[in-house]
Amino acid sequence: MPPSPLLPFCEHLEPSARSPMSRRGFLKYNARLLLWTAAISAGLRLPRPAAAGEIPDIALAVGDRVPATRAAVDLLGGMGRFVKPGQKVVIKPNMSFAGGPEDATDTNPEVVRELVAMCREAGAERVRVLDHTLRREERCIEGVQKACEVHGDDIVQAVSRSRFFKETPIPEGRQMTETDVMREVLEADVLIAAPVAKSHSGAGVSLSMKGMMGLVYNRGVMHSRYDLHESIVDLASLLKPALVVVDGSRVLSTNGPGGPGRVLKTDTIIASTDMVAADAQAVSMFEWYGRKLQPRNVKHIRIAHERGLGRMDVENLRLKQVQV
Repeated sequence: MPPSPLLPFCEHLEPSARSPMSRRGFLKYNARLLLWTAAISAGLRLPRPAAAGEIPDIALAVGDRVPATRAAVDLLGGMGRFVKPGQKVVIKPNMSFAGGPEDATDTNPEVVRELVAMCREAGAERVRVLDHTLRREERCIEGVQKACEVHGDDIVQAVSRSRFFKETPIPEGRQMTETDVMREVLEADVLIAAPVAKSHSGAGVSLSMKGMMGLVYNRGVMHSRYDLHESIVDLASLLKPALVVVDGSRVLSTNGPGGPGRVLKTDTIIASTDMVAADAQAVSMFEWYGRKLQPRNVKHIRIAHERGLGRMDVENLRLKQVQV
């Protein structure tokens, strides 16, 4: 098969005709067995199972997105491991587009609402859900805003005015050595990344590392002035979430980030304290552009691993999973 013109970010492609697992398949078989069977048939390796009582590096929950979100975090020790009473929390989902959940361009509002609820239960003094949207602000955030209104009218905000950002050095940056970051993020005690799993025409995939671009004022320079992948990693060296929860309930596997494209209903939530590992796991599990990829195929994941920001070698990490 000739290389796809949609994949300039890939140096090596792993051909596979395997389709993503259906909900029927998940219900019919044990989720753990299916995951390993799919991995073997696609030539991939997955994390080793965590021992009983051991907190895993990567948590997977399969099933309805709301209980799966809670279950994935619980596998990592629960939200109380990350959020302490009195702390200020920022949750960063994808809210850049105005489509509905079925389009998979944004994080599902129910996933975000569940994360807010868990932060409140853990005793957070303040929770903000923030993004610098790409489209009209009111339209982009209205779904998440409505879902979270039970927790307060000021929970969900689109931030775009320059006065709400602060010029910030990036000590470990190699190309991008400074940027303007949302002040609320800089002032927060805890940052939680909650990206939807989707493809991206420039970066290959948009997951937790790519999603950090929604917390800066001028993301355009990351495309025009720097190598996009290098600047994504530079930014990830500064903005390090304590917890990553990837919404893989639906995956936009083609024509991202704005769609419309092929949407896979995978009913999976991935959680980790390692943003590189979370992104690598999503790349390994799901189908992208009709193909199976490995984490090293995505340049910014490989660079982040090489720079020690996290691990893409998911086969050597501990995995726990549950079906809900």
